[in-house]
Amino acid sequence: MGQTEFIVTWVGSKIKEIRKDNKLTLTEMSQQTGISIAMLSKIENGRVFPTWHSLLQIFNALNLNLNTFFNDLPTKSEFSGYLLFKGEEYKPIEKEDEAKGFDYRLVMNRTMEKSAMEISVLTLSPGATRETVSTEGYQFLFVMKGSVVYHLGDKTLELKEKDSLFFDGRIAHVPNNNTEEEAFLLVMYFLKIE
Repeated sequence: MGQTEFIVTWVGSKIKEIRKDNKLTLTEMSQQTGISIAMLSKIENGRVFPTWHSLLQIFNALNLNLNTFFNDLPTKSEFSGYLLFKGEEYKPIEKEDEAKGFDYRLVMNRTMEKSAMEISVLTLSPGATRETVSTEGYQFLFVMKGSVVYHLGDKTLELKEKDSLFFDGRIAHVPNNNTEEEAFLLVMYFLKIE
């Protein structure tokens, strides 16, 4: 995640957290700021950075101080080669207040310019194993069912159902299924286009 993208996500998450602490719904916040519910949702979920005018309206509605809002903005280190997302840590994405029974969870948002995407479903039989491989581009995988041990460079990562992993495919990698059950993975490849 680049620094700009990280800041957009951080700002949105903090606004959402403060709004919820103030027990305001998106509808109420929309009424106070004049910003549409859809736009507020995009801001809170890190999809867009608010304009300066919108940010001031949000700060006013939440009684926030511009000088202190950014005080705890953490510094973000460079991409270390992989990002592991545990299923229980996915952040809920709040949509329209009227949507009942829809539970969106944000796994990852990442801007990838000039890239092609390929999506596959991988079934790993019990005991499945092979040598490590290296591939161009980035990979994102989501464990739909079962569990796998993922070897990534010098790391060994245990992934269970609903966990996901994003990594640089140039790092030698291989999943192994050491269980008695089949494992099903959704695999996405992001390939650079020159």
